[in-house]
Amino acid sequence: MNFYTTSILTLVFFYILLLSVLFLFQRSLLYHPSVDNYLKEQVVREPTEIEKVKITTNDKIDLIGWFYNQDLEKFKTILFFHGNAGSLEDRTYKLNHFKNLNVNFLIIAWRGFNGNEGKPNEMGLYEDARSAIKWLSEKGIKEQDLILYGESLGTGVVVEVSQNKDYAGVILESPFTSMVNVGKKYYPFFPVSLLLKDKFENYKKIKKVSVPILVLHGKKDKIVPFAMGEKMYELANEPKFFYFQEYGDHMIDYDTELLMALEKFIRSLN
Repeated sequence: MNFYTTSILTLVFFYILLLSVLFLFQRSLLYHPSVDNYLKEQVVREPTEIEKVKITTNDKIDLIGWFYNQDLEKFKTILFFHGNAGSLEDRTYKLNHFKNLNVNFLIIAWRGFNGNEGKPNEMGLYEDARSAIKWLSEKGIKEQDLILYGESLGTGVVVEVSQNKDYAGVILESPFTSMVNVGKKYYPFFPVSLLLKDKFENYKKIKKVSVPILVLHGKKDKIVPFAMGEKMYELANEPKFFYFQEYGDHMIDYDTELLMALEKFIRSLN
């Protein structure tokens, strides 16, 4: 066996080894429950006046949630699905603004996050989301009074559970077209579409979402390319709205303009 043949076989061996490692540990690369939010300096104490709740899924996992009840009959309710990293506390700076928008809200921590049992995966997150929707319905909140808000990975969950539904509206913050497309950005030399278990194929589902949509995305996003947010907006049905922040990164800044866009969108749903 000559040198070139040996070199090629060695490279093939290590490539297959890397493929195996990526396949086996892919969910550890995708879900980061213990990683702090990217805007750590904005993290403050948990919102006041919230009720800490427990939501049990069909597969018997208890999820931690924070529920803010301003007036269930008078105001819409936002159901917030967070991204792939961090804790509920990391979203406090957003939730504190919600209280000034005349809405109620519920935010849940995914399985495997915030001390919850279980391990996160695509089907599991869909189950978590549907369990939260059911919990709200048992509070008397109708589909027409519910706004689903997805942050990053959470946009994949929102798009899934919003298909063919009659929710008041949908908000997608830093959305992606599919996890396969995101994976190709980070691992261009690997067959991501074959390896990936949790695909979150938003671009295939968004046409089945027929309620008003607001897309938020930072043009300087270093994690999910801004072009994906633009594409999701392009694919979305009318009525649709956008706020594309010129300087915004992945954890988009809740500046005055964004809050105005949120407030205007929420008012339009009443």
